[in-house]
Amino acid sequence: MRSFKPLLLPALLLGFFAASAQDVASAYNIANSTVQGSARSMGFGNALGSVGGDFSSVSVNPAGLGIYRTSELTFTPSLRINATNSQYTGNTTPDNNTRFNINSFGLIFTNAPRGKRYDERNWKTVSFALGMNRTADFNRNYSYSGKNVTSSGSQVFEADANYDKVSAGSSDGGTLGFMGYQSYLLNLDANGNYYSIVHPNSSVNQMRSVQERGGASEYTISLGGNYKERLMLGMTIGMPTFNYVRDISYTETLAGDNNAPNPYGFTSLKYSQHSDITGDGINAKIGAIYKVNDMFRIGASFHTPTYYSITDLYNPMLTTVHNDTVATISEDNGYTLASRFNYTLTTPWKSILSATMIIDKVGFITADFEYVGYNSMRYQYSADAYGYSLQAEQDAMNQEIKKTYKGTSNFRLGGEARLAKYFMARAGFGYYGNAYTAYGQSTANSYYNTERIDLSAGVGFRFDHFFADLGYVHSMYQGYEQPYSVDYGGITSASAAVIPGAKINYGINNIALTLGVKF
Repeated sequence: MRSFKPLLLPALLLGFFAASAQDVASAYNIANSTVQGSARSMGFGNALGSVGGDFSSVSVNPAGLGIYRTSELTFTPSLRINATNSQYTGNTTPDNNTRFNINSFGLIFTNAPRGKRYDERNWKTVSFALGMNRTADFNRNYSYSGKNVTSSGSQVFEADANYDKVSAGSSDGGTLGFMGYQSYLLNLDANGNYYSIVHPNSSVNQMRSVQERGGASEYTISLGGNYKERLMLGMTIGMPTFNYVRDISYTETLAGDNNAPNPYGFTSLKYSQHSDITGDGINAKIGAIYKVNDMFRIGASFHTPTYYSITDLYNPMLTTVHNDTVATISEDNGYTLASRFNYTLTTPWKSILSATMIIDKVGFITADFEYVGYNSMRYQYSADAYGYSLQAEQDAMNQEIKKTYKGTSNFRLGGEARLAKYFMARAGFGYYGNAYTAYGQSTANSYYNTERIDLSAGVGFRFDHFFADLGYVHSMYQGYEQPYSVDYGGITSASAAVIPGAKINYGINNIALTLGVKF
């Protein structure tokens, strides 16, 4: 039961001492999805809402299947290059990561009669599609380091021990207070209060590094049709799945440059944390595209929330060095610290309005407006291993999500131009709004601004029975985080901490190649 107490401390959970993925930031990370899709759609900014004729549209507006006149098989591999640049207490640290992915694959079967039969039918075409679209990529590395003269990461263990004094000295290996006390990072004074062996007047060198791996993909079953060459309708049943692996390492060493007293011989601490989170879900999408005339189309689609069943494995380790003595607290040396949680998450609903202007024999310009209600995300916890209800913890976390996040407006704009009989060029732009409320920005110690800008371009070759497309997207966004938080509400040592923050600039490059055949 104690391992769930930090759920009532959302500011703590956003730092590196998170008890599990069940926090407000992780809810957003899981729910934040953008179809990466085909190279063609990437080229014009994934503004797919009323364009259609592309397999990726089944995860945006499935009515796009009504544009098809032939069956199709497509496959899209991609290369993703992530670069970060972090600033912390005056130091700058670059990092990068490169991964190969499969953006999408799809098979579309289209029934489109010809000649007189086509003229006589109200439903001109019907298409059935199976496949997968990648909707999120979690692969990235970042790190930052610097000297801190105002606080120490050891204060987190101190605050946790004083928050629950019973468990810190007991055999409950699931708490930070327990880890700090058993590794001799904490001592106990005559009044029964825990204190850190890092002297408050010391300066410490701090370094935090993060490696994240995994992604989310949506397997789809879709049906769409074209009614009287005016109205296209479609629906998709989505079965998303994700895997998110995160390894965090935080190191703190005594700087020893200000002649501060060091009565307990502190040398260093290293806290590491491994998280492995997997989830499977289900959702539905419905959409329509209306052909106003030969030049204009408008579209609308609605995405239900995704209902995820999630398994979360969390395993921390702490090593403290003082007076030439090394003490390690981990699962490997007999302490039961690994935690496994099973719970569900309901992601936000989403709606999309779109319009396309088609310029005959030249190309098109298209735009999407998307609204996502992030404040509607909800966790649902099962009873813990001992059968205790976690209703109070669940309600507290969901209320925190509601206060922290708001609905966001996203905008995508793109175009395609035919430069030769078989050759097309594309360009696009995307803006994704900030999901934090004012409350969220003032209380969150990570990712306080979720704004993102995408710039894209691409080319394509289209023949009678074969096509090839190359697409490129450059995404830019910023993050801000503190290496730890000691917000334990009312504990003096915690409230006195002044914790610097790191500014992280992200630049993500995604290059994809789509190969397809028509039959």
